[in-house]
Amino acid sequence: MSDGHGEPNHQRKDSVATANIASDSPVTDPGQVRGGNAEGAVGKFEGQRGKSGALKKSARYRSRSLSASSADSYSSTSYTGSSSDEDEGVQPHEKAIAAGQPNPPYCVRNVEQHAFGRREIEIAEQEMPGIMALRARAKDDKPLKDAKIVGCTHINAQTAVLIETLAALGATVRWAACNIYSTQNEVAAALAHADSGFAIFAWRGESEEAFWWCIDQCCTPTGTWQPNMILDDGGDATHLMLKKHATAFKQIKGIVEESVTGVHRLYQLSKAGKLCVPAMNVNDSVTKTKFDNLYSCRESIIDALKRSTDLMFGGKQSVVCGYGEVGKGCCQALKALGCVVYITEIDPICALQAAMDGFRVVKLNEVIRQVDIVITATGNKGVVTREHMERMKNGCVVCNMGHSNTEIDVHSLRTPDLLWERVRSQVDHIIWPSGKRVVLLAEGRLANLCCSSLPSFVVSVTAATQALALIELYNAPNHRYKADVYLLPKKMDEYVASLHLPTFDAHLTELTDEQAKYLGLNKVGPFKPNYYRY
Repeated sequence: MSDGHGEPNHQRKDSVATANIASDSPVTDPGQVRGGNAEGAVGKFEGQRGKSGALKKSARYRSRSLSASSADSYSSTSYTGSSSDEDEGVQPHEKAIAAGQPNPPYCVRNVEQHAFGRREIEIAEQEMPGIMALRARAKDDKPLKDAKIVGCTHINAQTAVLIETLAALGATVRWAACNIYSTQNEVAAALAHADSGFAIFAWRGESEEAFWWCIDQCCTPTGTWQPNMILDDGGDATHLMLKKHATAFKQIKGIVEESVTGVHRLYQLSKAGKLCVPAMNVNDSVTKTKFDNLYSCRESIIDALKRSTDLMFGGKQSVVCGYGEVGKGCCQALKALGCVVYITEIDPICALQAAMDGFRVVKLNEVIRQVDIVITATGNKGVVTREHMERMKNGCVVCNMGHSNTEIDVHSLRTPDLLWERVRSQVDHIIWPSGKRVVLLAEGRLANLCCSSLPSFVVSVTAATQALALIELYNAPNHRYKADVYLLPKKMDEYVASLHLPTFDAHLTELTDEQAKYLGLNKVGPFKPNYYRY
């Protein structure tokens, strides 16, 4: 089997073996070593580091305020701790380049983790009925035959099910991560090791430079790889390809974007006349907005906070910045567990919804001194500033549920007067000279993907939506879509929902001919006009 570069798969694995030599045995996070038997804690590292080395690492980590966020970050996957190479700041692409492979067929942290990753994917498949049903129904027709898709999304077990579905439908893919902390290393390894040999360029804890290198590996045209579709989450692949590979970008048949941030970028490009290809906004499709944003975040925010901080929610005071679908999901979960919940909003309609749902709408400055938890969910920038954090109480937990990492002004915390202490993976204590500590999750990035996982069932809804959008744009006649941003057709939204109903043994009522005529509808849908608000 050949990969995107046309190299046989058995040669792929051999050729990149030198680029994936890493020790990923479970170890104690060096940031947690505070004396004791440090040799025992790190004894599984290659080279058997001694006690003084471990303590030196701990000291270096405690002064992270002067270092880049990506290069020094400790991270773990579901099954393994950080590798020794990761502790030393060695990125997998650096090893590949050093081995004489500037353009490897794939680049992951440790391909030997593939067995664990395959089990994760198999578990996810059981809870993703919609995308699996779509795969079964369409695999014989191959609606994505000859499609060459650049993917830039979170890489986890659920994304792997989507990737393998796209391949089953005829597509060739090259994939990078849209978030430097959300990649499941074992899943990336399983995809790279698969019989199809997927071109995966991602690992947990990428540096900023590695992040863009990985995306560029997917976007750069070669003799055997000419992208013609983009599946993006945040707009980074679209942005890089437009800026660096403008000629190849014009050959793209369509872009599918699933995040608020990425959709905003697309509309900006369209308004400026720089968007030369059609794009599908799946973020605002009903199945994405209601299910991925509301129902998923309603469960994953609690999971993220529990796993990372062991918080008891009853009686805690929290403030959620933004009452969109993500904010609504977070508030419902916090309220159900006994939290006192405040809301900040700029939109009077959302603010009125919050008030009618029983939440008090405030300005952040009014409650910042008393709250125990601060959650951002706006998609904006500078929502929580250094000034806000100066006024927070000791032990206040701060996290972000929006896509962008700009909502919390983390950069303003990287000053010599503040001490950063990593207490566990993706959890930092920011220590003020007075001794006050603020607990920051995932360095301001997406908390529910960095500290937790997503419900596979909900991701199935989103994945099916993305796959149908790709099929629609790829197969559409040239005159159907112009160089603009479109919403997913309502009929496809309803089809995605119908794929998931059998899981609940749900039986839809069918309209009679007389009823359909009375409502002016087709008996098989669509059942609501585009302006209908679910």
